[in-house]
Amino acid sequence: MGKKIIVAGLGHGGIAAAALIAKAGFDVTVYEQKSEGTLGYDWTDIFAPGALKIAGMDMPPADKFEYKEDMTFFGPSMTKGLRQHVPEEKLEIKMERRDIYEHFINHALECGVKIVYDCKVEAPIILGNRVVGIKTSQGDVYGDMVIDSCGMNSPVRRNLPESFGIEKEVGRKEKISIYRAFYNIAEDVEVEAKFKVLLFAGGKLGISWIASESTHTDLLIGRFDDFDMEEVEGFSDFLRETNPRLGKEVLRGGHFVEIPVRQPLSILVADGYAAIGDSAFMTVPLIGSGIANSLKAARILADTVINDKNGQFTAETLWKYQMGYYKELGAGLAPLACGKLLLLSLTPEEVDYVFEKGIMTEDMMTIGADFTGLANVNIDPRALINQAKQVCGDPELLKKIVTCGVSMGKAMAACAMMPKKWNEKRVRSWAKVYEFVFK
Repeated sequence: MGKKIIVAGLGHGGIAAAALIAKAGFDVTVYEQKSEGTLGYDWTDIFAPGALKIAGMDMPPADKFEYKEDMTFFGPSMTKGLRQHVPEEKLEIKMERRDIYEHFINHALECGVKIVYDCKVEAPIILGNRVVGIKTSQGDVYGDMVIDSCGMNSPVRRNLPESFGIEKEVGRKEKISIYRAFYNIAEDVEVEAKFKVLLFAGGKLGISWIASESTHTDLLIGRFDDFDMEEVEGFSDFLRETNPRLGKEVLRGGHFVEIPVRQPLSILVADGYAAIGDSAFMTVPLIGSGIANSLKAARILADTVINDKNGQFTAETLWKYQMGYYKELGAGLAPLACGKLLLLSLTPEEVDYVFEKGIMTEDMMTIGADFTGLANVNIDPRALINQAKQVCGDPELLKKIVTCGVSMGKAMAACAMMPKKWNEKRVRSWAKVYEFVFK
């Protein structure tokens, strides 16, 4: 075909899209700043396995994954747990992060993708009103289209011209800082809830988990503000009071990372450009899972590129990717960003009230397990408001919940109003309406 596709960064969505496009006969090269064999943190990750088939990949070898335990959610007081009840056919799998990358990369290489390692992507190359390549540490690279898979702080997206109308920066409350480590087992005792997710534990604004494994205890600490090792050590000691399995020796991990937890990017495409994965904020708001979403987006993007018979790759021809993504995932994920804003507005006492009074239910938590899967996300804001009214004796909390329900409705309405075809003026106008919902 002769068309050259550049993929900036080895994100999950980018490499999956690269494989599908290369298999169709395109010249596809991925440029990655890290060295070969070094991608992936020293811990596990969770995603819906059905996404692999959609992205054209086989399941990994059976010895490379296991099925995830249902999570049990707790409020700050940790007195009442809400356990998921995920159907067997919807269970997610857990894999080593490095094994996930190896599986994806090997598949891409078999499909004809070329990968250039030790090559830092620095910025897009713009000619007129079109992205025509990328600036890298190894020199300028030109192509017919750039797929931006460089992550949340992508130097490609952040250096696009203002005229493109694409959001560049991530607000502090739109990302969560994570510390994760696998600790030794201090006491080999049985626990009723093996995978605990803790909201506002210790009165801290954040989400954490503590998972009891056979060889270690998996601790994740998430905050919507910056924190350091002193905070990690103090919070770990607090958790040890009720989790005696949690030791003090770090066996693996022990790193800080940042993950986007916000609504999907309002505009995903421009002439010669498309964003995917964390570059487009495709993670699930609140929990930050995004592998399955990125894989499905990869299929939609690849199909759009392959079906662009004239190889123009303009905002107009790539708009089918945006429409397909929002139809399948974005329109369901956007209201969850309103839920995240609600959480950030609550006090620890209000979070406990939500758990104790049944405003938050096990059914809601079970639905939450599928947000990283491929099913459409269905939320009825009116049902949320009505339920809160029935059980809520706190006027201030009720006001916050009603506000959240209204915002969810606005987010869903905005997504439904997205222009069906590319028109620059209409798209920019729509994007402002969509973005305003989350202000």
